[in-house]
Amino acid sequence: MKVLVLNGPNLGRLGRRQPEIYGSTTHDELAARCVAWGRERGQEVEVRQTNHEGQMIDWLNAAADDAVPVVLNAAAWTHYSYALYDACAQLEAPLVEVHISEPKQRPEEFRHTSLVTPHAATVIAGRGVDGYRDALAFLAG
Repeated sequence: MKVLVLNGPNLGRLGRRQPEIYGSTTHDELAARCVAWGRERGQEVEVRQTNHEGQMIDWLNAAADDAVPVVLNAAAWTHYSYALYDACAQLEAPLVEVHISEPKQRPEEFRHTSLVTPHAATVIAGRGVDGYRDALAFLAG
């Protein structure tokens, strides 16, 4: 089974950006772990990261066309992107929403709302980068 792991804005700076919140694992290390975790489950995992909303929408539209399951950490877009909401609504294969931190426990009120959750089969939050492993396990059944 092919699985897309899609990461949104600023996640390319993992390991350097607010490590007290997001940890010390870099995005390259996260990508390698996701590929390895997927391989253990017979999944072909492809990890992508973008700071450009249109690119993310294009990737989600392609996933919808190909019926590919998606693990999505939309980062800040989670909270305000109606384009992302619409793209997620088109997905027929399962979508797992992932957050390294727990948005509902963050002090910024805007982080408490997700436009991805209505379309997600499950939400995994606050487990650090291990949440991605949990997401892949969920998709593997």
